[in-house]
Amino acid sequence: MTDLATLTHALLDAARKAGAEAADALAVEGTALSIDIRQGKLEQAERAEQIDLGLRVLIGGRQACVSVSDTSPRTLAEVAERAVAMAREAPADPYAGLADPGQIARDWDLAALDLADDAAEPSPATLEQAARAAEEAAMARAGIRQVEASAGHSRRRMHLAASNGFSGGYARSATSVSAVAFTGEGTGMERDWAGESRIHIADLPPPEETGALAAERALARAGARKPATGTYNVLFDERIAQSLIGHLLSAVNGASIARGSSWLRDALGEQVLPKGLSVIEDPHRARISGSRPFDAEGLPTRRRAIVENGMLTGWTLDLATGRKLGMASTANAARGTTSPPSPATSNIDLTPGTATRKQLIGQMGTGLLVTSMIGSTINPTSGDYSRGASGFWVEDGEIAYPVNECTIAGNLRTMLLSMIAANDARPHLSTRVPSLLVEGMTLAGQ
Repeated sequence: MTDLATLTHALLDAARKAGAEAADALAVEGTALSIDIRQGKLEQAERAEQIDLGLRVLIGGRQACVSVSDTSPRTLAEVAERAVAMAREAPADPYAGLADPGQIARDWDLAALDLADDAAEPSPATLEQAARAAEEAAMARAGIRQVEASAGHSRRRMHLAASNGFSGGYARSATSVSAVAFTGEGTGMERDWAGESRIHIADLPPPEETGALAAERALARAGARKPATGTYNVLFDERIAQSLIGHLLSAVNGASIARGSSWLRDALGEQVLPKGLSVIEDPHRARISGSRPFDAEGLPTRRRAIVENGMLTGWTLDLATGRKLGMASTANAARGTTSPPSPATSNIDLTPGTATRKQLIGQMGTGLLVTSMIGSTINPTSGDYSRGASGFWVEDGEIAYPVNECTIAGNLRTMLLSMIAANDARPHLSTRVPSLLVEGMTLAGQ
């Protein structure tokens, strides 16, 4: 197993020798195995192993990033020299820079986060068996014509070190099973899917459940047609409701705020969600894929309220965007090996409501239950929203028939203020958002 800590410190040493005033280095090593089954046959089996190194150097307010996969000492020295040469030619950025030594994380409890499965990596045969079980369960349903099933496993280790004294790393693992089921033929063909992923393979539901759910969802879509055009209530199913909160998170991202390009740029301290709803980020949830003990600049992560009781309480910031806005970083830096840090959230929770999805369907009267969306036209400055959608038409509080080929539109500021949350968020997801009912959206159908 590669010693990632040694590699990052070797990169820092090379950067100092090349003339860097400050630097940070990221090493990432990962393996991934995937199996795809189609029409009862093994369609694809892939295994990937890779290691990537990224070096960021800073000289007089100028910075440059270089990445490489060769770990030889000669290459590390050449990479450092190249990065320093690039930094000297880069434009000055008064906000670029590492954290002060007093800001960096000093200790954390990786065992409490439990981000990597200690069990042995599943064999290709084990993953193939899971994919076949999902496919067979879906094909067992009358009316299913074809199924594509997959199973995979990945493990990733990372280590970050910086010249300010920070050094730390951790590992992640994930095992997944998914299935896509098809019903009908020609222009009447419909499809839907189901998938599950867990850090610990022991937590993964039986693959037969995933296949059966994909088939059930596809069969429910048989005979879909365009709905009526007009203004209706729209219920976003739990599977896609997190996209609405995703638009809010994008709008409060420090990079957008610093550019002045966000539809929420003047909304700090204002109501953006109905009273009683909060958006909480908690990067310390155990066995959750988005958890992390520190951010990509070595700052300790913490639980925080982005929206509290409907009121917008703060932006999502890394060090650079925080400096631009005259605020402290919220320890939300994220990065890869090829670029400098930028703000990003991790685990997100929206306050659940008290009603079930079925109860919200009963409350909405006539309207659209959206279960999938395609395309996206979102104006980041105004919040104008338009997306292609499909799902089910609701009449008198009951699902009447499946629909497709329609467009829903509105303005995100108005949509978010009117929404009603169900109580059906899945607890194992990194982003836990229940089904959301939005009043009075414009629907374009037939």
